[in-house]
Amino acid sequence: MSDSTTPETLQADAVKQATILADVLLLTEKMLTSARSDAWDIVTAYEQERRDALAICFSCPIPAGQAELFSEALAAMLHMNEEMIGLLETAKQNVAVKRTEQRHTKRSLGHYLDVEKDH
Repeated sequence: MSDSTTPETLQADAVKQATILADVLLLTEKMLTSARSDAWDIVTAYEQERRDALAICFSCPIPAGQAELFSEALAAMLHMNEEMIGLLETAKQNVAVKRTEQRHTKRSLGHYLDVEKDH
C-alpha cells in the first residue's frame, strides 16, 4: 500500500474535504447575509471564493460514508442560493423602478427648463 492510499491518509483527505465543504457553507451564509443588506459587490467577491473552494472540494470523489453529510450540506447551500436569487430578483426590480423614476424626473426637469426658456 502506498503512502497516498493508507487509511490514515484517506481519513485525512476526507476530513479536509469535509472542512472545505463546511467553509463553502459558511461562505454561502455570508453571501446571503450580504445579499440581505444589498451588498452585492461583497456577494460577488464571496461567490468567486466559493466557486474556487467548490472546485477543490469536488476535485476528488466524495469519501465513502460521507455521502449523506455532503448531500445535506449541498441541500442547505441550494436553499440559501434560492433565497439569494429571490433577493436578487427583488433588487433588480427595485433598480428598474428607480430607473423609471429617474427618467420621469429627467423628463419633468427638461419640460420645466423648456417652460423657463419660453418666459
